[in-house]
Amino acid sequence: MSMNEDADYQPLDGNAAAGLLRELFALEMTQAEVTCGSCGAVGAVGAARLYGGPMGAILRCVNCEAVVVRLVRTPAGLWLEMQGARRLFVRSPG
Repeated sequence: MSMNEDADYQPLDGNAAAGLLRELFALEMTQAEVTCGSCGAVGAVGAARLYGGPMGAILRCVNCEAVVVRLVRTPAGLWLEMQGARRLFVRSPG
């Protein structure tokens, strides 16, 4: 049965994911594995090539040099853009 066929299914708003998000972003992210959206290579975030300056960072794939992550600091806050990544995998602690 699909979600559309289940009359009792009520989606929650994004706040319901707060626990999962806190669990993900409280971890050591340089050990997380990122999959390049361009070439499919998988590697640790900490192994990616970093280009950056005072405003933030651009992380490029070690294999093909495609941009996988952009992290920018602005007066309003931090911006994370992962358009160049297929997925991010963080192993459970322990």
